[in-house]
Amino acid sequence: MTDAQQTTHFGEREVPLGEKQGLVNDVFHKVADRYDLMNDMMSGGMHRVWKDAFVAKLAPPKVGNDHYHVLDMAGGTGDIAQRIMSASHGNASVTVSDINSDMLRVGAERAKKWRYQDGVDFVEANAEELPFEDKKFDAYTIAFGIRNVPQIDRALREAYRVLKRGGRLMVLEFSTVDVPGLDKVYDLFSDHLIPPMGKMVTGDGDPYQYLVESIRKFPKPEPFAQMIREAGFENVSYTPLTGNIATIHSAWKIR
Repeated sequence: MTDAQQTTHFGEREVPLGEKQGLVNDVFHKVADRYDLMNDMMSGGMHRVWKDAFVAKLAPPKVGNDHYHVLDMAGGTGDIAQRIMSASHGNASVTVSDINSDMLRVGAERAKKWRYQDGVDFVEANAEELPFEDKKFDAYTIAFGIRNVPQIDRALREAYRVLKRGGRLMVLEFSTVDVPGLDKVYDLFSDHLIPPMGKMVTGDGDPYQYLVESIRKFPKPEPFAQMIREAGFENVSYTPLTGNIATIHSAWKIR
C-alpha cells in the first residue's frame, strides 16, 4: 500500500499518510517564534522542569577525551541542546536536527547567546530518513516531537541505526493523565483554554487545537515502550511526570 493509500491521524482527522508531514510542518512554521510560549500554555509552564529532569536523567558526561555526541531530534529551537551543553560543561557535542526550517532558524539564532556554543550544529532532516551514518551518536534525544512523526516506528528504527552500540535513546513526550480528578481538570484546560489562548496570542488557534488532539492520539506509556522494544532497543523503561501529564522513556542499544 502506498503512502497515498494509507491513512493516519492528524489530530482528530484521518488524512493520507503522505500528507501528514506537510500539515505538521505548517503547524510548526506558525508557532516557531512562540515555541516556548506554546509549551508554557500546553504544560502550565511545567515543560521547563520536565526538560531539566530529562537532561538530568541523560546525565551527559562532564569530562572525557572524546566528545559525547548527541543527536537531538525535533529539537529545532535548541532548548534541550542548551541544557545538554550546560550539564556537560561543554564536553558534549550536539547535532540539533529538525524537519522544520523555521524551528532551526530560531534555535540557531538563540545559540549565539549560549555560554557553550562550540560543538553544536543545526541540520534539517526527517526523523524517518536521517542523513547520518550508522553508529554515529552516543545518545538520541527527542522532546515533545515523536508524536508529530507520521511513522513513529520508522523514526525509532532510524534512531537505533544511528546510535553506537551502548548508545541511549531518550524520549520526553506528553502522555495520558492517570490521577483521578486531575485528568478531568487537564481535559478541560486542554479543550477549552489552550486553543482560545493560542488564538489570542498568535491570531490562530488551529495549531493549538491540533497539538491538543495529537497528545490524545499518542500511545500510552506501555504500548509506546513496546514500540521501542520492537525497534531493537533493550532495558526499556519509563518514568511518569506530574501525574503522567508527561513521561520520560529511556532505552539502550545493546547489540
